[in-house]
Amino acid sequence: MNFTVLTIFPEVIDSYVNCGILKRSIGHGLFSVNAVNIRDYTLDKHGKVDDYPFGGGAGMLLQAEPIYRAYEAVVEKMQNKNPRVVYLTPQGKQLSQEMAKEFAKEEELILLCGHYEGIDERVLEEIVTDEVTIGDYVLTGGELPALVLMDAIVRFIPGVLHNAASAQDESLSDGLLEYPQYTRPEVWRGKAAPEILLSGHHAKVNEWRKEQALIRTRQKRPDLYFDYLRGR
Repeated sequence: MNFTVLTIFPEVIDSYVNCGILKRSIGHGLFSVNAVNIRDYTLDKHGKVDDYPFGGGAGMLLQAEPIYRAYEAVVEKMQNKNPRVVYLTPQGKQLSQEMAKEFAKEEELILLCGHYEGIDERVLEEIVTDEVTIGDYVLTGGELPALVLMDAIVRFIPGVLHNAASAQDESLSDGLLEYPQYTRPEVWRGKAAPEILLSGHHAKVNEWRKEQALIRTRQKRPDLYFDYLRGR
């Protein structure tokens, strides 16, 4: 899978993907990340990519032309000339585990990061296929949401996680929050790990985990709990 991130701060993307699991997975050829600097495609000799919004108002807008030129240059090198382009925006659809799983089926994804007060609407209408938000709040730019989306997606790429069951067993994989987890020592500061987890009885352990997932979801996310019950 190949990710292309259109941004005015490519160093933010590069710094994150050059750490930990992502760095190792990229090194093994499981996916690639190409951070494209929108400033490289402006026609302004000073590298300017923003301007004042028509009609007035606070802040600046990213201009359409540099973004479109960057998009064209990227697509020209792709086999798929109609890739999905995801714009990270508070107006988008809420990111979910199912959405990340769906995006993971793509061979190419372009992630578009806004900045300042946003992007000229005309280029969004021209190239964007999906709008995604990571929450009902506003950030200074789209780079962090793009990284969150990318991180959620790559967990579904075979080989990224050492244990293939990790992506299946974690929170939200079946609509529920994950059960409590424990490791050594068996007793920590007077608190003992549940005996059932030390029993070696896998069927009973699985039964306990399912029960705990239901209890935890009902306590912490009743909205997910009742969605789960309705979907059974």
